[in-house]
Amino acid sequence: MYKGARLSLGRRQLLRYAGASLILSVSPLAGAAAKLPSVLAVRIWPAADYTRVTLEHDGPLKYTHFTVENPDRLVVDIEDVEFNSVLDSLARKVATDDPYIKLLRAGRFKPGVVRLVMELKTKVTPQVFTLAPVGEYGHRLVLDVYPINPPDPLMALLEGRKDAVEPLQMDQDFSLAEKKPDDAALRKAEKPIEAPEVHTSKKSGKPIVDRLITVTLDPGHGGEDPGAIGKGGSYEKNVTLQVAKRLKAKIDAEPNMRAVLTRDSDFFVPLQMRVQKARRVQSDLFLSIHADAWIKPDARGSSVFVLSERGASSTQARMLAQRENEADLVGGVNIGAKDLFLARTLLDLSQTATINDSLKLGKYLLGELGTINTLHKNNVEQAGFAVLKAPDIPSALIETAFISNPEEERRLNDDAYQDKLAEAIVRGVRQYFIKHPPGPKSRMAAFS
Repeated sequence: MYKGARLSLGRRQLLRYAGASLILSVSPLAGAAAKLPSVLAVRIWPAADYTRVTLEHDGPLKYTHFTVENPDRLVVDIEDVEFNSVLDSLARKVATDDPYIKLLRAGRFKPGVVRLVMELKTKVTPQVFTLAPVGEYGHRLVLDVYPINPPDPLMALLEGRKDAVEPLQMDQDFSLAEKKPDDAALRKAEKPIEAPEVHTSKKSGKPIVDRLITVTLDPGHGGEDPGAIGKGGSYEKNVTLQVAKRLKAKIDAEPNMRAVLTRDSDFFVPLQMRVQKARRVQSDLFLSIHADAWIKPDARGSSVFVLSERGASSTQARMLAQRENEADLVGGVNIGAKDLFLARTLLDLSQTATINDSLKLGKYLLGELGTINTLHKNNVEQAGFAVLKAPDIPSALIETAFISNPEEERRLNDDAYQDKLAEAIVRGVRQYFIKHPPGPKSRMAAFS
């Protein structure tokens, strides 16, 4: 009897274990664990500065990469990823005029490994890194290819600007800037970077500067970072680039000024690199162009912001600075590439004088913007914007209008309104330099 009971119990246990095994075999958790990560989208951002390839995926990836010569190629092996139609379409996404990538293709290299092969048009310095999910983006694998010899913005200015240099005087009429250059002025323009002289006018005794003035224009956002998006689908990064290009054309038309863009197409530029580009060309001014956004669609008007050493002048200014300073997280910076960007803090003791000049610049800009649009606030605001931290360049961030306001979004996309914006900003810049002529440039600024 006891023995039979033990045998019967053994059968019941066996059936119980068998049932448990059956349940485990159909558990949905087992199927989920076996699912491979998928590449959801591929975006390619070609530019003269560098070309970026971004693979957005729905889970962490393991990867290795190496380069091959003859011909030059970048090879990236991705482990345990699903080979899908997105990866299969890579070859069709490369533009024929991409400055660095000749061909990009993907295929199954071996069981469990997808291989990406990037054929290059020239020798490059590649960077391959991952970005954690942020904003609207999931996980991203980034392939950046930088030229061995990057474009030199200072040489581009020297080669591209051979027109007139007219003295800019505190007492001059605005119409003076429209005069045609004479032969002597043209000869002066051949050496725009050589020792500039600041002296006084014999007639008025007021200071003038007899050299070209360089203005760096910074179209906000770009590439992976769209900036604010209007209800009508407008991207801030596109509006800012359009306005900046119009502004550059008008500044270049001034006989005593020239402009340089931190980006001239749709690609991402880290905040610190924007500042460095301005310093490399020994810029006299730095203007960052943006289109504001707010949680309420009725917010409207233009604003001008400069750097603050002590804190924001308002809650909105603080929130805006925080949002703009997060651009590097959205656009994607390789934090491991410490040698690529300046690693030191730019804010120093000389910042106080620069901020004072920036406030003067901001007042002129705000006054002119008020002639074509409502002002969101009647005073220049201050906050800790990372992009305004050049210690030796008066800098301002211009919020042209609220892209989150449907009416202002439509105006921001209007050619005539963009032209009015550019004209107003030029007038503000011109007034600033008439009242505050720039001093001699430091030769070391180009190499800092």
